[in-house]
Amino acid sequence: MILSDVDLNEAIKSKRLVITPFSDDTVRENGIDLRLADEIARHDGTDKDFVMDPADEGSINKCYKIEKGKGTLVLKAREHVLLSTHEYMEMPDDLIGFVELRSSWARHGLSLPPTIIDAGFKGTITLAVSNNASYGIALKPQQRFAHIVFAKTSSKVKKPYSGGYFEQRGIKIPKAVK
Repeated sequence: MILSDVDLNEAIKSKRLVITPFSDDTVRENGIDLRLADEIARHDGTDKDFVMDPADEGSINKCYKIEKGKGTLVLKAREHVLLSTHEYMEMPDDLIGFVELRSSWARHGLSLPPTIIDAGFKGTITLAVSNNASYGIALKPQQRFAHIVFAKTSSKVKKPYSGGYFEQRGIKIPKAVK
């Protein structure tokens, strides 16, 4: 079951769903809009022969550079970056979230792969964004960027999320894939 604006407002008011900072105007018909934080993680300019090994922590760390407090975030043409939501969330143990890019951004050439927020997750959301356009795109902190549709699980989960991204604040670069 997908939650409506009435359900979402009730969950937030009762503090079952925590979103900080929260603004009433981000609640939509069947989801909540999230805004951008003021940080970006981009590939650090390693040479064209560099091969990143997703199973090697050192290789991953060498690949990303996080920039904070820059104001406008410019995504270059064909660039893939990591962004973060401004909002911190605490999910109850019977709700999951499906994160999508707001459609206006997709119409400008950006894409965001499907992202799921598990029941029990706490933290900001790291977004993997690609600029598919042949031109740069300027993003500003606090702009509405992503949208979450919430679904109720058939029962409370037995093991709420406690993985490596639990309680993250800001961008968290990828973990090694084993």
